[in-house]
Order: sequence, then structure tokens, then C-alpha cells
Amino acid sequence: MFQSKIITKRAKLKLYHTIIRPIVTYECETWILKDTIINKLLVFERKILRKIFGPIIEKGIRRIKTNQELDEIIRHKNIINIIRAQRLSWLGHVERMQGTRVVKAIYCWYPIASRPTGRPKTRWMDHIRKDIRGLEL
Repeated sequence: MFQSKIITKRAKLKLYHTIIRPIVTYECETWILKDTIINKLLVFERKILRKIFGPIIEKGIRRIKTNQELDEIIRHKNIINIIRAQRLSWLGHVERMQGTRVVKAIYCWYPIASRPTGRPKTRWMDHIRKDIRGLEL
């Protein structure tokens, strides 16, 4: 469908944004994004965008669009930035919840036990802090 010449590029992009991206990012507000997952999501998105926009023909030679060209086309609104925005939106939603809600109780809960030795695993709140620091730049 994304390679069809009958459907316009604008319609294909709209299909991607309204159908495919929400399915891929379902419940992404609670994800902890590791580098491998980030790379896989970006590769997935670029594959679809390359199918939508097709190759470039320069001086009779066909070539695929570079990652920077694709990023400029979508105006830097890639899937990772969308996930980060949804995660910050979820944080605001949880902060405004009443204290009696289960989600708010889990969010405010601190375990009594100590963390295991070695490098600690990154938590959801650690990623939120990183996202907020990224916004301040």
C-alpha cells in the first residue's frame, strides 16, 4: 500500500500517523526506552518513510533518502520524540490524580528493601528526569 502510486504521499503519511504509529506506540507512556529499542523503532519508522517517499533521482541515478533528509521531511517529529512527549503527558496526568487512585499510590510508593548490588537498572522516573533535562536545553 505504501508503494502504490495511486495513493498520494500525503495520504500515506496520514495513514502512518493515524493507524500504524498508534499501534506501535500503544501504552508507550510507561516504557523504559533502552538504546536497542530506540534504534529498532527508528529503523522501523525510516523503513516506512522510505517506502512512502520513494527514492530520489539525481542525474539519472536513483538513491534512497538519507536519515537526515527523512528527518527534515517529518520536521524532527520522529517516533522517539512522540513517545517522550506522551510520557511527559502521562506524568502530568499522574501528578494531577487524587491520592486514593491506585496509579498515584504506586507512583508515590517507595520500597523498603534496598536495591541489588551493581549498576542499578534505570527506572521510569530516571527517564522522565532525562526527558525534562532534554527540554531545558
